[in-house]
Formats: sequence, C-alpha cells, structure tokens
Amino acid sequence: MNKKFKLIIVVILCLSITYSCFEDRDDNGAFGSEISDFVWKGMNFWYLYKENIPDLANDRFSSSEEYADYLNLFSGPEELFESLKHQPQTVDKYSRILSDYIAFEQLLEGCTVRSGYEIDFYPVPGSSTNLYGIVRLVLPGSNAETAGLQRGQLFYGIDGVQLDNNNFNSLFSPNSYEINLASYDNNGTTETDDDLIIEESETVALTKAPFCENPIFKTEILDVEGEKVAYLMYNGFVHDFNNQLNNVFADFISNNVQHLVLDLRYNPGGRVDSSILLASLVTGQLTGEVHSTEQWNSEIQEAFFNQNPENLINRFPSTFNSGTLINSLFLDKVYVLTTGDSASASELLINALNPHINVVQIGTTTEGKYQGSITLYDSDNFQRIGANPNHTYAMQPLVIKYANASGFTDYVDGLVPDIMLSENPQNYGILGNEDEPLLARALSDIALTNAPIMFTENILPYATSNQFEPFSGEMYSDKKLPDEVIKRLKFNQ
Repeated sequence: MNKKFKLIIVVILCLSITYSCFEDRDDNGAFGSEISDFVWKGMNFWYLYKENIPDLANDRFSSSEEYADYLNLFSGPEELFESLKHQPQTVDKYSRILSDYIAFEQLLEGCTVRSGYEIDFYPVPGSSTNLYGIVRLVLPGSNAETAGLQRGQLFYGIDGVQLDNNNFNSLFSPNSYEINLASYDNNGTTETDDDLIIEESETVALTKAPFCENPIFKTEILDVEGEKVAYLMYNGFVHDFNNQLNNVFADFISNNVQHLVLDLRYNPGGRVDSSILLASLVTGQLTGEVHSTEQWNSEIQEAFFNQNPENLINRFPSTFNSGTLINSLFLDKVYVLTTGDSASASELLINALNPHINVVQIGTTTEGKYQGSITLYDSDNFQRIGANPNHTYAMQPLVIKYANASGFTDYVDGLVPDIMLSENPQNYGILGNEDEPLLARALSDIALTNAPIMFTENILPYATSNQFEPFSGEMYSDKKLPDEVIKRLKFNQ
C-alpha cells in the first residue's frame, strides 16, 4: 500500500468521526464545528452536482487540520452550505438547510402556522411599484374561511399600508393583521392600461394558527354533452393522503367518468411516490412500463446500478401501501391545469405521462423543477434514526433528477401549455364551477365546441404567496441506499 493511499484512508477515517481528529486551537490544532462537519459530509456524499463543486472533491483535503481550517472559514453551517451549491441563481435554487427538522417534518405533512389562504399579486395599473392582491384560494376549516374571505376578493394593503414590490412579503409577518379590501374598475374598456384599483373601507381580520391542509381541495363530477367529466383540484403531493386520493378515484369509477380535468395550478409539489400514484390513478394500462428514470451523482448512480439497474427506474404500479389496489381510470387522455406555481412533483406527473398518453396542458408555463431531494440527518447513514441529539439541523439538498420514458428532463424553463390561458384578474371564477375560465376551456375542448373565451390576454402575477412559503416547490424522495452501500462508498471516497 503506497503512502498516498495510506494518507487518504487516514483522512477519510478522521472525517467519518465528528471531532475525532480535531484538536483544540490551544494545542496548535484546528476545530471544525459539529454541524458544519455534517454539512460537508452530507453534500460530499449525496449532492447531485458534486462533480461541479471543487470543494466537494473526495481528495480536496490532505489532512484533518486542513479540513478543519476550511470549515472554520465559514461563519456557520448555513454559509458553508450555500457555498457548496451549484449555480444557485439558476440551476440549484432549491437545496435547503434546516435548523429545525422537527418543524420541517410537520410541514411535509401539510401542517404549518398560517391564516389559511393563498394570494396572487399584480401591479397596480399605472404604478411601477404598488401592488394589489387577489385571494386565489381559501382553505376549508381555516381562519381565513371563518373570517369570510373568498376567492377573487381584491385587497390593496395590510393594516392600512399599501402593498408594493418591497413590502408585499414582510407585511404578512405578524400573527394577526387586517387586509384592506379593494375592487377592480376596468373603466368600461377591454384595455388594462386605464384600469383602476378602488380602495374600500372594509377590512378582514386574520389570525395565524396551526393548520393541517388536506391537499384534495375539491372534486366534482360534471355532465358535458351527456358524458361524465371528473374534476380534481389537488394542491400538494402528501403521502398521508394517498389513501384518500385513491378513494376519490373509486368514486370517479363508480360514477362512470369518461374524462378527467386535473387541476394542479397551485400545486407546488411534494412526494415522488404520491406523484407516481396519481399518474397510475389516471391510467392503469401502463402497469410495469417506465414512469421515469433517475439520475444521481456519478458515485451513487454507479452504486445503484451495481446493486440492481432496476433501482434507477420507476415503473407504473398497480398497487401501493404494500398491496392496496390502485383505482385506475384507464384514460388515454387527461387535461391538466397549470400555472407558474405548478412545480416539481406536479411537473413530474405531466412529464411522465407525456410519452404514454395525450396530456392536454391548459394554463401558463410551469416552474421548471425536475430535481428531487431527500432529507439528510446527522447520523452514520444520514437517516432520522440515530440522528445526533446535540442539534436539530438537517438538509434537503438536490440529489436526483428525473427523466421521462423518452429521456426528457432539464426543463429549466418549465413545461409550456398546449393552450396558453392565464387567470383573469377581473374574474377569477369559482373553482370547480363550469364557468371558471381554465376549467371552462378544458370542458369546451371535451365537448368539441371550442367556445370563445371572453378573456384572452395573458396577464401573469408579479408574485404569489407560494414564493414566500417555506420549501415551496420541493420534490421529495424517500429512496434510501442500503447501509452497507453507504459504508462502502464512504470508505472508497
């Protein structure tokens, strides 16, 4: 065994045991923080773009002292983590470090402290800075519903302060506040340049409270030219609601639906397994065919492949939850409603179905997130069991990207609709109602009437409340490498 190889093994063994090779500075050694050590090890092992980050190279450090000095260059684990991201303004906008993984785990279950509504923000006509908000979604059972808030309501301010492009996020920080309602005046013309936002005296008081959202927001069965059309608004891919989702499709089947409109316009993503389930609920005839393929960093990709090449392929299942039959519709065409807030697992569903059936996408272009994350904890195998009790830090780095059966991925600019149609700031409509503009466009296509849409100008929001929701747009995988593979990879690095 040559001296260089011996040195590498010594360094790896030192790095694999927190603090074990770090000396106190008073002893002329170096000290690396416990959490920062976890950050570097986790990113070095799992990060999708590891090959693009020189500081994550396996041979980056020649000694434990050099490694500890490197960790001490950073003010804390957050700064270190951000320094290890690949092109954070474009490619990796999504990797996150968590200071409290317990709160994050609750968030994955759809639980957070909130008032219970979502907002689209638009520029006030004629102003370069001022904004107005439109309530786009009110969650059943929330404080917002109790307060009487309704979809389509406009407001110009919070506690009397005008919304603008600098404060539209911070004004919602207090636990209690009032929104100042407004109305829209189109001045009797079809042009938008002369439109007015009229401030009103009415306010709505809102209070934040712990709230767990059911992502199955609304279901309807509509009659269109004598045929049954199922409508489902689904707002998050949450594993805990998989059984309820399956039951919704059982109801669709019992009502002999022939068409499906899947409303993902406000769905920022979530669990990959739930996205695969929904794709199989739509179809059923694709059991065993390729849903998507996975691409990891080269070391993990090779480990998965060597263990079993099937590890890198997700196939359409016929069951879930260890044997529960999937209530599939066996459709060869589906309508999907999207906006810029349709992200990650929503996009995965569209992309995975595209090679197999006719997916008619209606709305506006999606977010453009094709990468997924896993939660890394400070333990020997990066899993929750055995996590370091001295802190509650965890990470959600990008570790995987998905391609469909045709190999299509890297849709960084989003998935472009077949029928481009934005929501109408003057008339948001009632979700699930046949007259709501996006649903109406899908129904006209089903009925082959191609009825004209009164509002054809595509006006995109300046921002949405999803953009300042924590971890919005994430896609999570619960896939794990076996412990023996992790140990082997650690030793070989």
